[in-house]
Amino acid sequence: MTGLLSASVPHPAYDRSQVTTGVVHFGVGGFHRAHQAMYHDRLMNKGKALDWGICGVGVMPSDQRMKEALDAQDGLYTLVVKHPDGTYDARVIGAITEYLFAPEDPEAVIEKLAAESTRIVSLTVTEGGYDPGGAVFGYIVDALARRRERGIEPFTVMSCDNLQGNGQLTRRVVEERAGYELVDVSFPNSMVDRITPVTTDDDRAALRERFGIEDRWPVVCEPFTQWVLEDAFTLGRPPYEDAGVQVVEDVEPYELMKLRLLNASHQALCYFAYLDGYRLVHEAAQDPLYREFLLGYMDHEGTPTLAPVPGVDLDDYKRTLIERFSNAEVRDTIARLCAESSDRIPKWLLPVIRAQLQSGGPIERSAAVVASWARYAEGVDEQGEPIEVVDRLADTLTPLAQQGGDGFIANREVFGDLVDDERFVAAYREALRSLHDRGARATLQSIVGD
Repeated sequence: MTGLLSASVPHPAYDRSQVTTGVVHFGVGGFHRAHQAMYHDRLMNKGKALDWGICGVGVMPSDQRMKEALDAQDGLYTLVVKHPDGTYDARVIGAITEYLFAPEDPEAVIEKLAAESTRIVSLTVTEGGYDPGGAVFGYIVDALARRRERGIEPFTVMSCDNLQGNGQLTRRVVEERAGYELVDVSFPNSMVDRITPVTTDDDRAALRERFGIEDRWPVVCEPFTQWVLEDAFTLGRPPYEDAGVQVVEDVEPYELMKLRLLNASHQALCYFAYLDGYRLVHEAAQDPLYREFLLGYMDHEGTPTLAPVPGVDLDDYKRTLIERFSNAEVRDTIARLCAESSDRIPKWLLPVIRAQLQSGGPIERSAAVVASWARYAEGVDEQGEPIEVVDRLADTLTPLAQQGGDGFIANREVFGDLVDDERFVAAYREALRSLHDRGARATLQSIVGD
């Protein structure tokens, strides 16, 4: 622990022995620690919210490593912000008060959730984790029942995952698991944003060399951070607005902006870039061809599907996105963006295509992105090298992609009825044919030149 409390790096200015747990969080990965936990730490450093410490909970076998790392460091870890000019800011975060590994002691998790001091249960369980049969939702339902038996008001369930309507989705999943309507439980919607790559050994080494800190599991991230949160809490909340959170009545305009501009643009970039030989996001984003393609997608296809976003200049937001993608210090990988596409594309890009088809707007770029995914999903790049396709539906989608034709987009679990739309199918076929005949780069050049 002492290695983290370096005099050269800011660390908690508050007395951590006075911090008590108010939040139980499922899914303590890099994003949670670069985002929600960081906001809690900000508040505590202002002398606020000391009763809103975070108890992390891991449910997957792989979470044992996180427990070991955090336990060894008394819950402390280093957050490293990497600026585009090569400078780093490091801060030791102290908002996580404890960590429970559910497979080791399930009863301890339920008791922590059922404790009167627990007023918020938050989630970052990834886009594919919203399964009523999942362990997380079993714990939540059991704890709510236990609180009811003890006459304790229910906690708020706050999803911080990158999903449209994440609060409503969480409510549906929890109620399906419970088997009844939870009228007295709040499920606020939120929009979260901060690029947080997987921590590498090089990151650990850089932290040691630059700051003299030994940290088993630091977190690295970009400077940009955003959290838009619906003000709907059963048992109160921290004064999030004092830490820079946008607390609003309606999150939807902000989340659609992010999903259809940032997230969909990540997908627009990654498959073409991988096929074109790129492996790091910033290298592709600095390529003028890719910048022009992404801005064209955002301006002509993504933005027309959005309602006005209060307080946001969309042109400035889009320019900022390109600069964020171009940050060479973050070293985000193309492979990370390409993973779990069947969870991402239907939520981020297909709604843009459907909206544009309905309005008669252009879809050429979006359809080309779908085609680039199909080409990537074949599992072989343009040099004949194998691609490791990381996707829960890979066993289904890769054979369909390899067969060619319209079989890939005929998968209705992913694409719904889009295969029945002649305009979309024609645009998809044209892009896929070009990808096979001329390759990713020439295909992009033809689209940008149109």
